[in-house]
Amino acid sequence: MALEFNTIGVKLGYAVEATAGTRPTSGYTNIPDIKSIPAVELTPSRLDVTNLVDRYKRYISGVMDAGDDINVVANLTASLKTIWAALVSAASSAWSSGKSTWFEVSIPNFDSFYFAGIPSEMGFNEMGVDAVAEASLHIIPNQIAGWATKSTT
Repeated sequence: MALEFNTIGVKLGYAVEATAGTRPTSGYTNIPDIKSIPAVELTPSRLDVTNLVDRYKRYISGVMDAGDDINVVANLTASLKTIWAALVSAASSAWSSGKSTWFEVSIPNFDSFYFAGIPSEMGFNEMGVDAVAEASLHIIPNQIAGWATKSTT
């Protein structure tokens, strides 16, 4: 019997490496008010190895690609603005020290998914009548750890 999950309680957090090259296993700061986290699809490039005697094209897998941008959507709140600004500042300092910023997608009663990336400063989303003010939070992925045990706080 399968035990499916819903998205209630899913969190997105971040932590900067204490030691360059080592993903943090604790101390992730929660990013509040998240509404959606896009898929992180690991797609290999396709390398054409067809030669002149082949009747059909042949391919092998190449480098894995996690995409150009992870666009997280959140409700625009003062706490989100403050935490995102602190994240961007911490990530910039870490990057200049040769350290990465890691993100944890934490699912209740399950493992977490980890990836490192470079967050962009928060911009301004479209505003309309009778709508919720939202923010698009952009992260450029540069390393994928994948599924692992949840971090500790």
